[in-house]
Amino acid sequence: MRLEATELSTDEQRLRDDVRAFLADRLPPGNYDVGLGFAAPSDPAFSRDLGARGWLGMALPKEYGGGGRTAVERLIVVEELLAVGAPVGWHWVADRQSGPNIAANGTDEQKQYFLPRIASGQLSFAIGMSEPDAGSDLAAVRTRAIKVDGGWLLNGTKIWTSGAAEATHLLGLFRTSQDRYRGLTQFIVDRDADGLTPSKITFIDGTRHFCEVAFDDVFVPESRRLGEVGAGWGQNTAELVLERGGVDRWMSVMPVLDHWAGTLHGAAPGWARTELGSVAARCWAFHGLSLSIARAVDRGESPTVEAALAKEMATRFEQECIEIVLRHFGRTPELTSPDPYESLLARAVLTGPSFTIRGGTTEIMRNIISKALITS
Repeated sequence: MRLEATELSTDEQRLRDDVRAFLADRLPPGNYDVGLGFAAPSDPAFSRDLGARGWLGMALPKEYGGGGRTAVERLIVVEELLAVGAPVGWHWVADRQSGPNIAANGTDEQKQYFLPRIASGQLSFAIGMSEPDAGSDLAAVRTRAIKVDGGWLLNGTKIWTSGAAEATHLLGLFRTSQDRYRGLTQFIVDRDADGLTPSKITFIDGTRHFCEVAFDDVFVPESRRLGEVGAGWGQNTAELVLERGGVDRWMSVMPVLDHWAGTLHGAAPGWARTELGSVAARCWAFHGLSLSIARAVDRGESPTVEAALAKEMATRFEQECIEIVLRHFGRTPELTSPDPYESLLARAVLTGPSFTIRGGTTEIMRNIISKALITS
């Protein structure tokens, strides 16, 4: 484990203050639908506004339209966005992982086309990983890519593909041979490609963000293969570091916590004040953990195990926070309540069980951590 204590520099604190000022002006309370972390609503116009300020694709290379900035600077921006429940749904996946993956493994042609459009908020990506019969075993995916003249034909099904019905592209992991790990390859697929059919799945809170995606002889040109044939497992593993170690794994319910904290006063029961102190302390600890992981990325490291540790602890913490606020609320919150924060709490209660599943289950995270401890 390589977790080093670190703090924000003066310049990094200045960036944080700039983002806070922008959000206070761009998203005044009551003028947008507050979201739960990266499951927040999609607003392409807001995403383009962020891109215009250089706050998308921050860590992408400057020569391809990115900001050429650090993982820590991106963390600062993301932390402020999630704190207010900003509508980040349109750009989230592209900014967090698809863009960096293309920057690391794409051809010059792919970088020239995709990266500037990701950094400006024009393109939106969905992740094609999970499959109906693969469960948490990503190496068990069976959706095939068969080589044909000029490209590949994709056949099979992906599931739990967030945002696939509206994204412009899907970056997916497909089987190109029977070798369990070396038989996987990534492809960039146009969402409106012939034979690709996204079907929305109604979630427990009534939203329809999740999708099942069917591939029926979907043709992908050779120019849209990402990386070498058979290199998909390693690329995907590196991508998951970006997905698991960020602040998004402990800030999903931050707007709910912030509202709850604002309702406490001198007459609040002692247990509520005690639990608020405990929550605040752990939020600060998780902030430090995510910051340490981002520093490691900036040093050129790949903190896979540290990211798994962060996700395992942080998503359980999010679920505990929901229980604490619900206990203080004193009754079952209504999803259809005119009070936006009661409705948001109800949505958190309904969707909270998924926090320890999305991005890799708690059991999978513990396997990664334990194997690293045994071999270290």
